[in-house]
Amino acid sequence: MTQSLPAELDMSWPPPPFQAPVPPVTTEDGVRRFDGVTYATRPGYRPRLLDVLVPAAEGPLPAVVWIHGGGWLEGDRRYPPPTVPAELLHGTVLAAGLALVSIDYRHSLEAPFPAQLHDVKAAIRYVRKFADAFGIDPDRIAVWGESAGGHLAALAGLTGPHSPGADGLEGTEGVGEGDTSVRAVVDWYGVSDLPAIREHGMPPMPPGVEFPDPYDALLGGTEEERPALAGAASPVTYADGAATPPPFLLVHGTHDGLVPYSQSEALHAALRAAGGESELQPVEGADHIFLGTADVTPIVTGSVAFLARHLGA
Repeated sequence: MTQSLPAELDMSWPPPPFQAPVPPVTTEDGVRRFDGVTYATRPGYRPRLLDVLVPAAEGPLPAVVWIHGGGWLEGDRRYPPPTVPAELLHGTVLAAGLALVSIDYRHSLEAPFPAQLHDVKAAIRYVRKFADAFGIDPDRIAVWGESAGGHLAALAGLTGPHSPGADGLEGTEGVGEGDTSVRAVVDWYGVSDLPAIREHGMPPMPPGVEFPDPYDALLGGTEEERPALAGAASPVTYADGAATPPPFLLVHGTHDGLVPYSQSEALHAALRAAGGESELQPVEGADHIFLGTADVTPIVTGSVAFLARHLGA
């Protein structure tokens, strides 16, 4: 007697480039959690995952895509920087009536730029494709990132079909085609001008500690190729594109020793010159990841308020 496989098993080959959302788990406070959803796959790489938190509210709801930092070399969608408790970040977003989408992306030693941007755009396409399943409004999506994630959030907000080299920036990961535009961007202390920051250099490492240069790792290519690659990976390159930029909030410590405050000043000026709406919020005396700030709560609540305002929450 021949037995057939269950209909829900997908035995196709090669494996599909993404998986449909897993069923949510509903917490006691009514939040629906979609954990560990595979939004993109590629042979030889770990699956790229995202988590979706949807508050108990009538939908469809606007959504914020959170992009973690880590110098493009490390980091995890589940963990904000150590200065920003996850409970504060997640709770503030959900309390504002926003869904939160936290994403992983390929690190630079797995694949150099633009792989990271391709993954961010794949995640946005995925959320739009499955918006009904998540209870998300596909027309109200914003991006928010910190450090390397801030850089990627800025690029996601500024690049599209109108951009120079658009075909190479959108990528075909996961859901291979679709709209990747966003309604607003929050960029916490991200790099905006790679040629300028490569001249700034990295802080010295402690004796005996080896760490890859994050900019060389991100760009990949040879020394001769890297100047052009650095321009292509710089948000300021795209700020004066054909389309008006979405609203930006740039938040940056004035004593940041890793990514100088001048990086956000440069992007702010470029956005304003292009006719875009840009707010630059200095955090006086703060170092990278807001070290030295007594209370990050106002920074988080201000960023969420900006997003809620532009997403109509």
